[in-house]
Amino acid sequence: MEDARIIELFWDRDETALRETAGKYSHFCFGIAWKILASREDSEECVNDTWLSAWESIPPARPSILSAFLGRITRNHAIDRLRKKYAAKRMDLHLTSLSDITDEVEALNRQLCVSLERQVEAKELIRLIDTFLEGLSERDRDLFMRRYWHMDSIAELAKRHGISESSVKSNLFRTRKKLRKALLKERYVI
Repeated sequence: MEDARIIELFWDRDETALRETAGKYSHFCFGIAWKILASREDSEECVNDTWLSAWESIPPARPSILSAFLGRITRNHAIDRLRKKYAAKRMDLHLTSLSDITDEVEALNRQLCVSLERQVEAKELIRLIDTFLEGLSERDRDLFMRRYWHMDSIAELAKRHGISESSVKSNLFRTRKKLRKALLKERYVI
């Protein structure tokens, strides 16, 4: 069967696609896995994993060269399996003390806590800025957002609002000072 027809079967979610793919590409994919793994059982599992991955990938993927698509999937599965195999052997070669594992877990936990604290701080900062912006006049909010979010130039802002460039600069300076004061009031360290 032609590759284009096999791909259409995948797109139609017809399980015949798997049988046709296996019939046409089993030897090819097994050869790729064998060169990496040199194990019959592992190579056969990689080939079976390839069919599953192809089923899950098509659609949305529409490979232009089915053999290359399947070969890449098989190669990736074989490399992953080889890494796991050697990772397991390394673990068998080195015994880790319970205290070392505990230390590693505690270090990871500290990193996680710092990350969570940063996320909470970021959400709090967003809330404070949103509240601050809601309290500004429409013009002041537009000037602030267009300058610091949209990155409009001072000249563009002056033209947009029909005011001088020095007025825009003064307005932005005052707004920044108000924002700093609002953040300090909320005890948010800048």
